[in-house]
Amino acid sequence: MRESLMPPGPADLCLTPAQMRDLGYRVIDAIVEHFEKLPEKCPSRRRTRDELEALLREPPPERGQDPQAVLEQALSAVFANMMHVDHPRFFAFVPGPSNFVGAMADALAAGFNPFAGSWFSGSGPAELELVVVDWLRELLGFPESAGGLFVSGGSVANLTGLAAARHALRRDGAPDGVVYFSDQTHSAVVRALRILGFADDRMRRLPSDENFRLPVAELRAAIAEDRAVGRRPLLIVANAGTTNTGAVDPLPELASLARRHGLWLHVDGAYGAAAALIPEGKAMLSGLEEADSLALDPHKWLFQPFEIGCTLVREAEVLKDAFRILPEYLQDVHRLRDAVNFCDYGIQLTRGCRALKLWMSLKVFGLHAFRQAIARGFRLAEAAERRLQAGGCWEIVSPAQMAVVCFRYRDPARTPEAVDRLHPELVERMIADGYAVLTSTVLRGRTVLRLCTINPRTQEDEVEQTIARLERLACG
Repeated sequence: MRESLMPPGPADLCLTPAQMRDLGYRVIDAIVEHFEKLPEKCPSRRRTRDELEALLREPPPERGQDPQAVLEQALSAVFANMMHVDHPRFFAFVPGPSNFVGAMADALAAGFNPFAGSWFSGSGPAELELVVVDWLRELLGFPESAGGLFVSGGSVANLTGLAAARHALRRDGAPDGVVYFSDQTHSAVVRALRILGFADDRMRRLPSDENFRLPVAELRAAIAEDRAVGRRPLLIVANAGTTNTGAVDPLPELASLARRHGLWLHVDGAYGAAAALIPEGKAMLSGLEEADSLALDPHKWLFQPFEIGCTLVREAEVLKDAFRILPEYLQDVHRLRDAVNFCDYGIQLTRGCRALKLWMSLKVFGLHAFRQAIARGFRLAEAAERRLQAGGCWEIVSPAQMAVVCFRYRDPARTPEAVDRLHPELVERMIADGYAVLTSTVLRGRTVLRLCTINPRTQEDEVEQTIARLERLACG
């Protein structure tokens, strides 16, 4: 009998069943404790680079260490030194509320490690993704011809949709045309356009109107102006809930304009699209179903752990036309009849099973619970606006919409420039205070504060206490 090349043990990168269970149970305990005790924790803890270097910098270990000790180091040095974007008093940027079922689904997906790039390698995961994407298609009012796929987040979702659009519109061999969007459009769109090779002079960033929306009249004029000098209008990028203010561009008018001029309408709904699940959100998002492509982020309003974004395209075959390549080493993959290979619909060949967490969450909690959670986010921002108005020292710059409210400190004794400087200071003072986290942004050239209230675990009293502390810190 031949001798084994290596003795059994750590060289096979395996733990014993007992070690796996011990480690797994401790991981579950840590996650449950995180969810349970999160409201008691400080929402943000930052250390300096030098402090973290001292905690984590070391040569790669030649010999293995105790799994429990390694886990404890991760908990104390890594996860204890970060902003908790799922904290009920995290109001900065766009929170990531997450949920325990989604977290467990991610653990399952990592453990079983499916290759979700092709039917050949993962027919079950592929079918699951088809089902969940179709749920989103139906919920958002897209036609049966629509389809899409899950990606990492809004940045790649926008890139995927815009790449499909450019491919579809350049079949006649014409050069790249002009893309139109407002000054409230997310930087991810600009980054995606740069990746796709659009020069800066082919990106028309139009000033938004008084409600921070893309103005249709100015857009129509810009299209006419470009055509008059021989440029080719190509794409309109609309916002379905901007990051700054939650504004929704006039989607019905933009869809009509796009059809009239033969343009592609791409909607960045990474933040707001899922709000269409509730009547108020659906009314605000009227016309969303007319988009040619849409980006949305289930790790926002659908409360999933990072990462999960989604691209939907009105005609699913457009994605396939843009991305499908048939190398010889995948001939067995593409030989299967009726197979859906998601590697043909986006930029990833190697891809995990992102659909599992959204599927499990929707199955366990049901749509009704998600609708209630979304509605709660709307109501919390409205409550924040009322409290700010009652305080007497705040100016509402952008009223509560899509769970976002923007406001500015009112102090006649200070110049506007001094108030601008105060707001980032207040952000830092709040972080140092340790109760809540919010961020600032710039609207109409002035720095403002901003609250985003999409976490369904946030209590109205926590919003009240956050504003009260802001007032004390502003006066201090």
